[in-house]
Amino acid sequence: MSHPYKVHKLTVEEYLELEERSNVRHEYIDGQIFAMTGNTESHNVVCGNLYSLIHAHVRGTGCRAYINDMKVHVKVDHSFYYPDIMATCEPFEAKSVFKSLPVLIVEVLSPSTRQVDRREKLVAYRKLSSLREYVIVSQDRKQIEIHRKRSDWQWEIETLQGSDDLCLQSLGEQLRIPVSAIYEDVVLPPLVEEPEEEYEFA
Repeated sequence: MSHPYKVHKLTVEEYLELEERSNVRHEYIDGQIFAMTGNTESHNVVCGNLYSLIHAHVRGTGCRAYINDMKVHVKVDHSFYYPDIMATCEPFEAKSVFKSLPVLIVEVLSPSTRQVDRREKLVAYRKLSSLREYVIVSQDRKQIEIHRKRSDWQWEIETLQGSDDLCLQSLGEQLRIPVSAIYEDVVLPPLVEEPEEEYEFA
């Protein structure tokens, strides 16, 4: 007689302890962990360009910006993710390895994470009560999507192209960034048309 295989679920404490010792970053979703892959040069440069502008904007305001290595804790989903960029106005905690109240999250799309960033993470991040803007940035074309919270039950989606400005409203005084500045020093491949993503929410 066969018996169903039971997958061991890590507790949050076990995950955080494992992550502290690990040379590989893992995201945690309801007890399961998933190793993260490396990123391309384009991904790295786009992240660096945008992070430097956000960091300079929030400097001295009591808010802070993080890139790559700070986790966000989505408590209602029992999950931890590593956003590419995150900004929060939570009190500073020197030994903190995660944040729970971000106002802004940015993910730069990679081929291996594209669907996760646009679907799983989109749904999870929208459950963060503090979050005001979720920005999804393409790395192979000048295209940016902003998911902006208008009320507890209403989000709007704005799509930007290379000649537009990205206007972030979640960081106190509005930050206006030319989309072209985000892609500075990035050599983009020839443009290939892709079908538009559809978003469905209950």
